[in-house]
Amino acid sequence: MRRASAPSATSEVYGSGAAPPADVPGLPLVNVTDRGLPGWLEPVAAAARSVRPEQLSAFLPPASGSGRQSAVLVLFGEGTHGPELLLMERASSLRSHAGQISFPGGALDPEDGDPLTTGPLRTALREAEEETGLDPSGVQVFGVLPRLYIPVSGFVVTPVLGWWRSPSPVGAVDQGETASVFTVPVAYLTDPANRATSVHPRGHRGPAFLLEEGLLWGFTAGVVDKVLHFAGWERPWDPSREVPLDWHA
Repeated sequence: MRRASAPSATSEVYGSGAAPPADVPGLPLVNVTDRGLPGWLEPVAAAARSVRPEQLSAFLPPASGSGRQSAVLVLFGEGTHGPELLLMERASSLRSHAGQISFPGGALDPEDGDPLTTGPLRTALREAEEETGLDPSGVQVFGVLPRLYIPVSGFVVTPVLGWWRSPSPVGAVDQGETASVFTVPVAYLTDPANRATSVHPRGHRGPAFLLEEGLLWGFTAGVVDKVLHFAGWERPWDPSREVPLDWHA
């Protein structure tokens, strides 16, 4: 089976020009392939093969190597309203990013393996299962975006791209971690009426999406914004439309 070249597009994770290791002794096999993707998802796979870290964010992992390694699952599925993304609302009691809408994900555990090779892949799938009840066997990992940095929490995040080939029931597994789990149609995310610029009390500005479930902003909104852009799905929208964030955000 041909391996996607998307992982090698991020030399920070797998080394320039190298495919991710197919297996690690003692750990579950994680295949990465873009073979058999639906046609509408191919632009995302193509973008992952060429996008550079600085094109995704101004916040990149510290050169010192510091930061807590983590991963998120950017999972695309096919819903009743067409292509969609799986998202969740984090519990309001969490220490970091409480109450925010995000991708499933979290910090690497030692048993996930090497953080510079296949560790982030296992982390993204494991965390998605723990937070949403997702069955990882129904997910085809087809690419990896460059590692990014969240300064406020010190996380170094690897976005793992997945195709929900065989959907499974999802929902909040632990209310102490997850408030709700839901999908959002890509068409809704690209609708200019649902887009705005979030303005943090400290002055930071970034893309935001006005969802029925709440405001999507911050790191997750930034990744969604860039995926839409580099996949060629973005529609012209008005960045001057501002949404002020609460000072607690």
